[in-house]
Amino acid sequence: MGVKAIGLLSGGLDSTLAVKMMMDQGIEVLAVNFNTGFCLSDTQEKIRKTPGEVYRHDALKAGEALGVAVEMVDIYDQYWDVLTKPKHGYGSAFNPCLDCRSKMLSLAGEMRVKRGAEFVFTGEVMGQRPMSQYRAALRMLEKESNLEGLLLRPLSAKLLEPSIPEQKGWVDREKLLDIVGRGRKVQMRIAEELGITDYPSPAGGCCSLVDKSFAERLRDLFEHRPGGMDERLEREEIFLLKTGRHFRISPTAKLIVARDEGECRFLHFHRRIGWRLEAEDLSGPVALLLGEPTEQDLLMGAAITASYGKGKLDTLVPIRLQKGDEDRLLEVAPMAREESILLGVHA
Repeated sequence: MGVKAIGLLSGGLDSTLAVKMMMDQGIEVLAVNFNTGFCLSDTQEKIRKTPGEVYRHDALKAGEALGVAVEMVDIYDQYWDVLTKPKHGYGSAFNPCLDCRSKMLSLAGEMRVKRGAEFVFTGEVMGQRPMSQYRAALRMLEKESNLEGLLLRPLSAKLLEPSIPEQKGWVDREKLLDIVGRGRKVQMRIAEELGITDYPSPAGGCCSLVDKSFAERLRDLFEHRPGGMDERLEREEIFLLKTGRHFRISPTAKLIVARDEGECRFLHFHRRIGWRLEAEDLSGPVALLLGEPTEQDLLMGAAITASYGKGKLDTLVPIRLQKGDEDRLLEVAPMAREESILLGVHA
């Protein structure tokens, strides 16, 4: 029987290369993608999709191109403590990168045992991520996840101590790489040599939590909800955090204004959880007012909505407000853009 390995596959360039390298060495790869609920691909799937258009997760597209099955594992429920109580703290935004990586590697280690695989591998590159991919962090993650000696990083393996798969000859160390740093030129060249052409932006990432704008919105939400960080967010709340321009109107009310057609479609169906606002007989965005708005909050939300539509220079703009079975029409003066920007939560 051949050697089996669990490979973490995000669908990005690095993890795709790692899978391809292992397959080329005759390793039977069991690819897995762990979904925390904060992946940007989810946003594209749920919000940006136009009627008749089909999006597939980057990991599934990479797996199909490589000819390897990908197991998609949702870990949102397990991830909440990682997000709100990270042992190793946060990065520059709301990203608990070390704890996140440790959790995924631990789960991959459990899968290794259950599936009868010999080792686990990833597309990590030394020095690429400042919080989680320096030498000491790589060693620490290996130890925390109970994968000492059984965790292979093919793209930087020659810069690290030989792992058990290398020592036992399951993989040829000479065919592994010594990539270091944040650049992607080496990976792009190797991808071209291996015939890998379809992959996301090499310098990108799939996690919303590293985005400072998203982080500010998330902190704002925690600060203004009764349960704070102790109350788990619904998936829909996370999607809404990724959508539109956000305005904190009052401690009990927040407005989200769509930025494009896809976001307008997405917000259009949310009047069951908040007030849907839209200009009457004028082209403009759909907006959603969440929380427990006062009458003054409704007026302000309508004024901001009016300022982003075709009537932004008009004296008065009719704004239709709907929530559940309630239906109102307000005529408001569009708020000056400079005023609305002051309310923006990274709008």
